[in-house]
Amino acid sequence: MPREQGGICAEGNLHSLYLMFNASEGAEMALPRVLAGIAAWLQGSADRNADCAFNGFVAVGANYWDTLYPQARPAELAPFPQFEADDRLAPSQPVDLFIHLRSDRLDINHLAATEMCRRLRGLAELVEEVRGFRYLDNRDLTGFVDGTENPIGPHRREVALVGDQDPQFRGGSYIHTQRYVHNMQRWEQQSLKTQEDTVGRTKLENMEYPGEAKPLTAHIKRTNLKNEDGSSMEILRQSMPYGNMQEQGLFFISCCHTPRYFSEQLRSMVVGHDGHFDHLLKYTQAVTGAAYFAPSIDFMEQAALL
Repeated sequence: MPREQGGICAEGNLHSLYLMFNASEGAEMALPRVLAGIAAWLQGSADRNADCAFNGFVAVGANYWDTLYPQARPAELAPFPQFEADDRLAPSQPVDLFIHLRSDRLDINHLAATEMCRRLRGLAELVEEVRGFRYLDNRDLTGFVDGTENPIGPHRREVALVGDQDPQFRGGSYIHTQRYVHNMQRWEQQSLKTQEDTVGRTKLENMEYPGEAKPLTAHIKRTNLKNEDGSSMEILRQSMPYGNMQEQGLFFISCCHTPRYFSEQLRSMVVGHDGHFDHLLKYTQAVTGAAYFAPSIDFMEQAALL
């Protein structure tokens, strides 16, 4: 297996920092070498800062991939799947480069972000920066535990990383991001029963409703999908809450060996089935959406030599 970028399958952290860049005109000549250097730097920094579990990865936007790496394209790489139904919208906001930084120390994340911006100076413009944090015991700001269904142990790599189905891109991952803004005032006005029915779990104990008691509009019902063979459409979520006193929400990140699972889950949430959409969308709204591919370190190093 080629060397994957360590941050893709990393376990959770206390702090995150997400950087979104758009490349400058003509930067595609220098960027492959710079991105290979960034991936190597992130891997080395993870070793140097193991005490705070630093990790990171860099991903290239689906709309920019062919400009940067015209020699080869991941088999399923496609623009962000934009869906709309009634007043529900999953918007698309393409970005060329996404850099994901996480650790248990704010200062280490800040130092890493400074290095990223230094290396990309003159080649790409920073268009968005989001700082996330762990909230209580891995809860979303709605008060519910987030990522309960995430794969664990070695299964994380099976879910998140491309395998033999696309040999040139083994060790890479399809990445989708969305920044959700929560309507906290409206959410907090709801009864505990309404909140739990909306999610499909109990709030305090984090116990999933039994199948027959789970509303068809519950978030869990709309996102726990199956393939035709009965296997689960699993994704590795690397999401974290973010916000201040003016705006609060969730920076959602999906890592998967195929983009199809995320697309089907998003369709199920927004469009729904037989009129049953995800009622969590009554209280939160995605304001961005972007699709990327995070290639292996080996791929980036080889592309830098071309």
